Amino acid sequence: MTHLAPEVVGTSGTAHSRTGTGTPAAGPVSSPSVARRPWTSRRRVLAVAEGVVSLTAALGYMLLSRRIDVNPIVRLGQVSGLATLQMYAALIGLPLLGLLLYTAHRGPDRRHQLVKRLVCAALAGLATGVIAGGIVVALHGTPHPLGGQEGDPGVLIDMANSFLHHEGMSGIYPPAFPALMALWAKIRYNGRGETGFALHDLQIFFTAVAGPMAYLAWRILLRPFWALLIAVPAAVLFLDPIRPYSHIVMIVLLPLLGYWLREMRLAGRRATRHLLLRGLVLGVTFGALFLWYSGWYIWAAPGALMAALFFFPWRQGAATAKKAGLYIGVTLLSAGIVGAPLLYQMARLGAENPDRYAFLAVYADPGYVLGWVSDRSGSLTYQTWPVAGEMAGQSGFALLLLFGVGLGLGLGLRNIMVRTAAAVLAGAWLARFWFAGHMTQDKAIQLYPRTTWIIMYCLMILAVLGMMAVVNRGSGWIERVLRPRSAEAGSASGSASGAGLARVIPLRVVRQLAAGMVCVVALFATMGASWSVNRYMPSSDVDTMGIDAYRAHVIKQRDGSCPRFSPRENCWDIEKDDWKPGPIQDFIWCAGIVADDWPGVCGMEAPKRVRSRADIERDAEAERQTRKDATQTEKDARKR
Repeated sequence: MTHLAPEVVGTSGTAHSRTGTGTPAAGPVSSPSVARRPWTSRRRVLAVAEGVVSLTAALGYMLLSRRIDVNPIVRLGQVSGLATLQMYAALIGLPLLGLLLYTAHRGPDRRHQLVKRLVCAALAGLATGVIAGGIVVALHGTPHPLGGQEGDPGVLIDMANSFLHHEGMSGIYPPAFPALMALWAKIRYNGRGETGFALHDLQIFFTAVAGPMAYLAWRILLRPFWALLIAVPAAVLFLDPIRPYSHIVMIVLLPLLGYWLREMRLAGRRATRHLLLRGLVLGVTFGALFLWYSGWYIWAAPGALMAALFFFPWRQGAATAKKAGLYIGVTLLSAGIVGAPLLYQMARLGAENPDRYAFLAVYADPGYVLGWVSDRSGSLTYQTWPVAGEMAGQSGFALLLLFGVGLGLGLGLRNIMVRTAAAVLAGAWLARFWFAGHMTQDKAIQLYPRTTWIIMYCLMILAVLGMMAVVNRGSGWIERVLRPRSAEAGSASGSASGAGLARVIPLRVVRQLAAGMVCVVALFATMGASWSVNRYMPSSDVDTMGIDAYRAHVIKQRDGSCPRFSPRENCWDIEKDDWKPGPIQDFIWCAGIVADDWPGVCGMEAPKRVRSRADIERDAEAERQTRKDATQTEKDARKR
């Protein structure tokens, strides 16, 4: 497992590099004082620099996108906005990639390593900065959030209103984000009634910082390129701008869990004070993430418990076991104290809050875990989604991903993050089928389709770490097998010429190849971000994700007027309700199923408020007739 910052090039530490890109052993060197070392070789300074660069790229791009002035309701305006976003990304990203390629081909290795880590950090920020910029474009002209006042955003707004009234927590929902909404509404918008405006700001902000948070979390364990290779696809694929705080927790939780397990396994080599301090910091972090969004803890818990039992230093003596026990105790205690409010609510109200909401992912094959659709699935049905692949229903992407997972399990199993991801995957897999298997008996969904995300995330982690293992072992094998005997003898004797001939693959070639792969990841990030943004462009179709941005444009502003690009003359009023627990039904609500199909899909007759096919056809005919009358009225007016 690599560290946050690579060792200084030229020191003996690089001889043990596990990425296959370290320099040959240079032998013992004199240890200069820290004061005389270049600032670019200090790990903490470099870590802070990476964080600053990544956040600056994300937030700076988000602010730059505010200059895009298009009508987001019109499709041509949406296309112009998407194109401008890509142009801005190119203007910022191409010089960075050019600098990376230049230092890979010319100049010292130390300079290239510094440039590479800062460029990777910037690209991680740009990836989600583009998505945040797209949300800025989609909401251009309205102060309201994605979703308006409907669905989950409406619930969050009501919860924030309740916090402003000092009514405490709203059921068992994680309270941190609604509380932050209330605080920001009070600071920025003068309190109650404007919590929707606060949600608008926070949706964009946390969408932007998702990439930097994912990248920095993985940098605890991996070198820049590998951290980027996991963080960018995960952030682009899983990020949901309506609730960006949710998936940030999932993406960050797994590398933190792997780091925590690594420290426990190395308890015998750590000072007690060091262990207690890290246990405290990690415990507070886990508790804060639990208050931010707790759902992922349910799916990760079985695997985490299994991994902790496996990694505990049982055979390293009583002293080591005691230190590891203290480390676990401090972590659990601090996490429990921070998360106590939500833990108390769950213990008090958990049994009274079953999840009975079904949508397309509930009706589909539960064995499919490589794709996701929300409750706004358009024209898809469980008969048409997922689309069957060529090999036993599996697509080419699925087979390639599984091949990478096999590499990870086969060649990288000694890597503690491989074992952690595999354990979490196994636990989430079993939990998924346990809840799905008891669904009709318990009349509860219990959010089991969301295990799709964490299972796919674990598969992606294993595949990337499998590629890393191939690079590490392959480069080491090439160096051992193909190295000339004369070079081995010269290297063993310590001669300068022998050391220079020791590498079969020149370090410069490795640098150039890595730089090229970073460019490919950057291209994927821009294309993937544009795909993600396009889904949220405003649309009046209630079965698409664009309805969320559309609803933000049909609510009145603070002065009572409609937003600038509103397609309606009469907009909805701003709601100022507090959160109230809804009625608990005793059956599964089958969303997206017409009344005629409820008996075959849900096993019961549909409630009266569910529309039938006849209702839908009648409404469609009425809408067509309305458009026809409007067209005829316009023609008559022109004749007159």
